[in-house]
Amino acid sequence: MNEATIGIVGGSGLYQMDELTDVRETGISTPFGAPSDTIMVGRLRNARVAFLARHGRNHSLMPSEVPYRANIYALKQLGVRYLLSVSAVGSLKEEVRPRDIVLPDQFIDRTQRRESSFFGGGVVAHVAFANPVCPALSTILADAIRLATPNVSFHFGGTYVCIEGPAFSTLAEATLHRSWGAAVVGMTNLPEAKLAREAEMAYATLALVTDYDCWHPSHESVTVEMAIANLQHNASNARKILAHAITQITEAAPVSPAHEALRTALVTPPAQISGTSRERLAAIIGKYLHN
Repeated sequence: MNEATIGIVGGSGLYQMDELTDVRETGISTPFGAPSDTIMVGRLRNARVAFLARHGRNHSLMPSEVPYRANIYALKQLGVRYLLSVSAVGSLKEEVRPRDIVLPDQFIDRTQRRESSFFGGGVVAHVAFANPVCPALSTILADAIRLATPNVSFHFGGTYVCIEGPAFSTLAEATLHRSWGAAVVGMTNLPEAKLAREAEMAYATLALVTDYDCWHPSHESVTVEMAIANLQHNASNARKILAHAITQITEAAPVSPAHEALRTALVTPPAQISGTSRERLAAIIGKYLHN
């Protein structure tokens, strides 16, 4: 089904897109279970958009409990080719202040219990992931920030450290992450980005800074209340940015290497892929199965 070419995954503080019109709730089953919530498919200006609340609309799923594979697979089934992620992050740099926005271009995986591949069970693929974020999509987000929220400070590029959670970092961990030169820390984007690449979706993150993690000597340790208050402050800005970005994507859909990520990634010969695996991965590898 091709209901929406643009998808939005909303994170903490962004559980719906009020700007969507002609909205229909879509419940989709996938070979990897049910998504985090029903997907809201609607119109934003001239585009059909699919919106999914990553943690559920009532924020009932911890980062480790988010069904990332089901989420990405369901969006793929709807026809999504461009995926915009909104996430809460902590800052690891003095110059990246709470309420700033970061557009990460790299990730470091420190998760321990995440399913982050559709493959296995008789089908092997190794996608290129050196550049996990689509540069064209990040550039569109940067332009949208300048147009929609010119007074908001943002940082183009930077490394996102993805931790398991749900606890925030220890001081030793935050110090380690800072020594790596990372810009922000979060709990959700790495498995999402990997799966989006396997699903041949262009992916970019709008990272909303809520706090200085726990390393900053003149700021109190992060609390949920602090993080949510700062996120709510930026929620309206995020919606404005997304609306502008979606307009730009609709007017001039960018070409992304991600859209051909599996062309040279499949190792298992198509003729050797079982009928069961073909059915399970139909939305992901269907166009490459010629036998």
